[in-house]
Amino acid sequence: MTITLPNTDSAAFRANPDHWEWQYIDLMRRIWEHGDERIDRTGVGTRSIFGAQIRFDLSEGRMPLLTTKRVYWKTASRELLWFLTGDTNIRSLCAQGVEIWTDWPLDRYRKATGSEISRPDFSRRIVEDAAFAAEWGDLGPVYGKQWVDWPSYEPQGDGTFRRGAGINQVAQVVESLRENPGSRRHIIEGWNVAELDAMALPPCHKTYQFHIAGNRLSGLLYQRSCDLGLGFAFNIWSLALLTRMLAQQCDLEPGEVVWMGGDTHLYLNHAPLVEEQLSRVPSGDARMEIVRRPETIFDYAIEDFSVEGYAPQAHIPAPVAV
Repeated sequence: MTITLPNTDSAAFRANPDHWEWQYIDLMRRIWEHGDERIDRTGVGTRSIFGAQIRFDLSEGRMPLLTTKRVYWKTASRELLWFLTGDTNIRSLCAQGVEIWTDWPLDRYRKATGSEISRPDFSRRIVEDAAFAAEWGDLGPVYGKQWVDWPSYEPQGDGTFRRGAGINQVAQVVESLRENPGSRRHIIEGWNVAELDAMALPPCHKTYQFHIAGNRLSGLLYQRSCDLGLGFAFNIWSLALLTRMLAQQCDLEPGEVVWMGGDTHLYLNHAPLVEEQLSRVPSGDARMEIVRRPETIFDYAIEDFSVEGYAPQAHIPAPVAV
C-alpha cells in the first residue's frame, strides 16, 4: 500500500502544526510502517506495537474528537452512560440505535442456531422481545458490571463463601476524590480475572486512574489492547467525558487526559482507512459543555452534553473484527 502523506506546506497544516491529533496520525503511521505483523485472535491479522501514549488538555471545554474522520460522539457517550448503569444486556443500547456491541451476541446466536439473521433484524428482535433479549442479548459481566457491582464474597463458618454486596468502584472514586484528593488509589478496574471467561470480550480499556493537582482533575487510561483505526476514537472520548463528569461532581476543573496503549494495532483489512486518514490534515477545536449538574455521577443523560465547533472530515467506514 502506498501512503499519501499530508501536504505540510498547506495553509491548513501551517495554521495548526501543534494540533493534538498529530499524535494520533504519527502513531498510526508508525504502526502501519513499522509494526510487527501477526495473526490475532480474530484471524484477520494486525500490525502492532507495544506501548504508546497520547495526551490531551481538557481546559476551556476542549474534547479529544478526531477531525480527520467523523466520530459519533453521542454513540460513545451513550455507551459510557450504559456502563455506569451496570447493565450488561445490549437491549437498551439497541433501543437507542447503538449497535457497537451487537456483533458479539449476533455471532453467538448465528453459531448456536445456524440462522443467517441480519444484524438489523437481530437488533429489532432484541428490542421487541424481552425473552429473546434475555437469552441472546447478554454480554456477561463486562465493563459496567465490574465498575459498579464488582462481586465480593464473605467467608462462612463452614469454610465456604457467600456472595456479598457488590462493590461500586465508581461511587468509591467519587468519594475518595472528595475526601482524600491526594490519594494514589482513585482507580476503576475492569480486569476481574475470575470472570474473564464469562465475558463476551475481556476489557480492552481496563484501568482508569485519576489525579488531582491544584484544583484540576486529570484522568489516565491504560488499555491492554487498542484497535487504533476504530476503537481509539471512542476510548479517548469516553476517558475525557468520564473525567469531565467526575470533575463536575467533585467541584474540580478538568485537567489532562493521558491515554496509554499496550498492544496497539491496526487490522490488515483496514488498509483503505489507514491510507485515507493518513492523507488528511487535522483541523478544528471541538468544545463541550455539560449543561446540567445531576445529583450523582449515575444520573447524567445524553441531553446533558453539548458539543460545539466540531467540523470533521468525512466518516471512513471499516469492518469490525469480532
